[in-house]
Amino acid sequence: MLIRIVKMTFRNDEVENFLKIFEEAKTKIRNFEGCIYLELWQDKTHSNILFTHSHWLNENDLENYRQSALFANTWNRTKILFADKPETWSVAALAILD
Repeated sequence: MLIRIVKMTFRNDEVENFLKIFEEAKTKIRNFEGCIYLELWQDKTHSNILFTHSHWLNENDLENYRQSALFANTWNRTKILFADKPETWSVAALAILD
């Protein structure tokens, strides 16, 4: 499993626009082949910083999503709202505690 975290810093007046874009796309992303989990987080101190947290079966599935029309459409609408360059991490869980 691959865990992907994307940090996005938006211009303050664009957060609501991004939330609308995410609302439109979230079910499609979650149902994309290989996506097994999706969350959207918001920083408690800086409300214009948001993170997507997703789990993918493998790196290939994430890459297929990143090459898809769904990603292109969503990303093109999102990236124009940024105040800063996004940051991404692909990580693996070393321990999961129940």
